[in-house]
Amino acid sequence: MSRLTSRRRLLVLGICCMSLLIVSLDNTILNVALPSIGREMDASVSGLQWTIDAYTLVLASLLMLAGSTADRIGRRRVFLAGLALFTAGSALCSIAPSLELLVVFRMVQAVGGSMLNPVAMSIITNTFTDPVERARAIGIWGGVVGISMAAGPLVGGVLVESVGWRSVSWVNIPVGVLALLLTFRYVPESRAPHPRRFDPVGQLLVIALLGATTYAIIEKDAVAAVIAAGALVGVLRYEPRRREPLIDLRFFRSAPFSGATVIAIAAFAALGGFLFLNTLYLQDVRGYDALHAGLYTLPMAAVTLVAAPLSGRLVGAVGPRTPLLIAGVTMAASGVLFAAFDAESSNALLFTGYVLFGVGFGMVNAPITDTAVSGMPRSQAGVAAAVASTSRQIGQTLGVAVIGTVLAAGVTISLGTAARSADYAARFASASRPAWWIIAGCGLLVLLVGAATTGRWARATALGCADHLAAADPAASRVAG
Repeated sequence: MSRLTSRRRLLVLGICCMSLLIVSLDNTILNVALPSIGREMDASVSGLQWTIDAYTLVLASLLMLAGSTADRIGRRRVFLAGLALFTAGSALCSIAPSLELLVVFRMVQAVGGSMLNPVAMSIITNTFTDPVERARAIGIWGGVVGISMAAGPLVGGVLVESVGWRSVSWVNIPVGVLALLLTFRYVPESRAPHPRRFDPVGQLLVIALLGATTYAIIEKDAVAAVIAAGALVGVLRYEPRRREPLIDLRFFRSAPFSGATVIAIAAFAALGGFLFLNTLYLQDVRGYDALHAGLYTLPMAAVTLVAAPLSGRLVGAVGPRTPLLIAGVTMAASGVLFAAFDAESSNALLFTGYVLFGVGFGMVNAPITDTAVSGMPRSQAGVAAAVASTSRQIGQTLGVAVIGTVLAAGVTISLGTAARSADYAARFASASRPAWWIIAGCGLLVLLVGAATTGRWARATALGCADHLAAADPAASRVAG
């Protein structure tokens, strides 16, 4: 890729951020609409879980394939295909006649979405080659997640209450079309000089692993759990034997890269569980409409919007350790506030919990992405970024699956038809307490892993991993230190 002007680089960043916006906005908007979908389609809690998880599951399964394919045939080409497919899937979701078809159309969206985030991150990585500029660009990228959190519940609430839940999919269509046109005009094509070959066996093993794991959790199916365990063994035994595997396990010799993967899973599990649990609480227990519930989440979204670019600047200035420690402390504190101090009983405590979680989630994104791509060969930037994106989606999938299953085991969800009795509220609070402890545990994991994988020893393992990869691929160039 030839050196672009500063203005052109910012324009490319803006286009990539548009793709992240529609992918992130889709889930935050849909969360607000879950009770309305449940009422219209007579859905169970597991049905609502699949509405979210079918999307994140397909996304997680295909991200690495999309990243390596883009490195091979052209990032711009794959990015355009993803925008077209995601926009078409959104249109189909808006006319879904049943819950089953809504889940199918969400999967179509996810196939398109899998071609967007890792490919966009690879485009950004190859556009912003200076480490400080790249960290700032990633901070802006992370801030878009904050925008989606801020806009999603509010826009979703307005649309659900005024037009109906189907209208939440309409938002993606004009943004997708505009991003498609701008990509045609301004985003240059780029490819990896030495892309990986297609790995069909590895791809099937990953799909089996993620799909069976999610099914085992939501449906409590022992056979699916056995299939998931077998698929995991298959990945660990088969992938290292390939010269060009779908998942290059050598990346995990770097402690910061491995830490970023674990942190991404923990942080996004907390996010998925938090949004799912909070949406049902506000609409099912308090009896708020979708708009009122969306307004309640604005404090969390607003601080995420502020914290994300600040995190990017911190990563560029002092490295990933500080924002990761802040993220771990605040996310864990938020979970403890709900689990141990009944934050739902007081609006002051409720909003404090929202703000703490928003700070933590805003801080965690930039160090995850920066650590995942730093030190890796630029020729494999798409694959490295895809592993980080895959970890996020795996986390969100598991968060919704685990939290929804824990909640459903303790209380029958009534899908927000009206404010419930004091007895129902007490049962909901009791059933949700273990779920909040799980969210607190995810925050603690972010803190501990972040502290362990950002020190001198960890940096030495990253340099050793980079040297090993460079020796295996002398033609590859380093992304950054």
